[in-house]
Amino acid sequence: MEIESNLYSILEKAERSGVSYADVRYQEHYYESILVENKVLRNYSSRKFSGVGIRVFVEGALGYASTCNMSRESLIRALNNAINVARALGKGGEKSLDFETNRAEVRSNFKVDPINVSPEEKISVTLDANKSAFIEDRVKNAATRIGFLKDLRLFMSTVGANVKVETVMSGLWHQSVAKSSMAMEKVGYSESKCAGFEFIASRDWNGFSSNLSKLAIEASEARTPPAGTYMVIVDPDAIGLLLHEAFGHASEGDLISTRESVLFGKVGEKIASEEVTIVDDNVEDGYFYPYDDEGTAKRRVVVVEDGVLRGYLHDTSSASKTNAQSTGNGRAQDFENIPIVRQANYFMQPKDYSFEELVEDVDYGIYVSGKGATGGQVDVGMGTFTFSVGPSKIIRGGKLEETVRGVVVSGLILDTLKTIDAVGKDLTIRTNVFGGCGKMGQTVRVGFGGPHVRVQKMIVGGR
Repeated sequence: MEIESNLYSILEKAERSGVSYADVRYQEHYYESILVENKVLRNYSSRKFSGVGIRVFVEGALGYASTCNMSRESLIRALNNAINVARALGKGGEKSLDFETNRAEVRSNFKVDPINVSPEEKISVTLDANKSAFIEDRVKNAATRIGFLKDLRLFMSTVGANVKVETVMSGLWHQSVAKSSMAMEKVGYSESKCAGFEFIASRDWNGFSSNLSKLAIEASEARTPPAGTYMVIVDPDAIGLLLHEAFGHASEGDLISTRESVLFGKVGEKIASEEVTIVDDNVEDGYFYPYDDEGTAKRRVVVVEDGVLRGYLHDTSSASKTNAQSTGNGRAQDFENIPIVRQANYFMQPKDYSFEELVEDVDYGIYVSGKGATGGQVDVGMGTFTFSVGPSKIIRGGKLEETVRGVVVSGLILDTLKTIDAVGKDLTIRTNVFGGCGKMGQTVRVGFGGPHVRVQKMIVGGR
C-alpha cells in the first residue's frame, strides 16, 4: 500500500536525523451507531477518520506528533515536530528500550462486513428489538442501540517491525425502564463480539430486549437489601467488573513504577485465597488483541497464581523502569495518543464448582448480578472499591429467593480476594463495542469476566 511506502521513507528520514529510535502508527477507524427509542428511530450516525502518529526517542527523551494529512510534506512536518519536542526536553529518563521486531498481518474473525449491510436491515433489527421490549404497560421507556466498529492499525519502526491488525466488532445494547407501585427501575445490558454482522443475524434480540423488560419490572417491585456483611455469590459480569477496576488497574506497570498502586512490592506474596488465579490474555470471546500499539506480541500474563502475586502488566517504558519485559500491554486510544499501560482481556480462571454447589452451602447471602450494573469508584492506592450492581437475589437455605434492587457492594479488594472460598467451573468473558475503559484521558476497548465466585464476606448496602 502507498501509505506503507511513505511511512517507511519517514522512518529512514528519522534515522538520518539522528534519533535513537522511531516508530509510526497509521490508523483507519470507522464507527457506526443506530439508536431507537420508544419505537422511533432517534439517531443514525457514523464516524470515519484516519491518521498517523510518529514517536521518536532522542537521548532518552520522548517526542510525539500526529497528523491526519497523509501527504509526504505533512508527514515530514509531523516527524520534525516530534524530534523538536524530544530535543527541547533535553536528555530524558528512559533507559535503553527493548522494542520487538515482529512482522505480521492479522485480523479478527468475521464473515459479513457490517459496512456492506444495508441501513434498512440494520434499522429493522434495532427497531424490532425495541418494539419487543414493550411487553406490558409497566414498561415506560425502552432504548435500543446497535453498533459496529472497524479499526485498522499499521505499526512500523526503525528496528524493522511491521505489524498490521484489523478488528471488526458488532453489538447491541438495550435498556428498559419499568414503573410499579413501589418504584421506577431501569436495567441496561449489551452483548458484543469481535465479529461481523453475522453475530447480529445469529441472535434473538427480540427475546433479549423483552427479558430485560421482565427484569426491570421485577426490580421495580423489589426492595433494597438490608445493609450488612454477607456471604456473596458473584456472577461473571460482576466479578469481571470488580477485577478490572479494583485490581486490574492496580497491576498496571506504570502505576507500579511510580509506587501509586496497592500492589507495589508484593510480587511473591500471598494476596488472595488459593482458589484465585487471574490472567490477562488475548482470548477469543474478548477483545481481539494479538499485538499492542508498540508492535509487541501480546503475552499471556499470570498476574495471580493460586493466590500469589506473580507479576504486572507492562508496556516497553514501564518494563524498562522495573527491569521487566513488556507484556504487550502498551495501548493507545488512537493515532493521536501515545501508548500507555492498559489491560487487554483481564479475568479470573475457573476452578471446580458447579453453580448449584456454590449456592447450596450458603445459609443466608446474596447472589450479585452484573446485568444492569451502573459503575462505581475505586482507589488503586488504597485498594478500595464501591460498585452499584444490577438486580440481585437473596440466597436463603441454599436456594435463590426474592429479587433485591439497588445493591451496592464495597470493600478492600485484597481482603475480598482473600475471602474467596470457592470458584465455579464456568467462564464468561465479555467485550463492548459501545465503550471501554478510561485512563489518562484515553478510552480503549477491553475484555473482562470470570466464573461464578463465592466470597465469604462482602459489605452490601442498598442504594
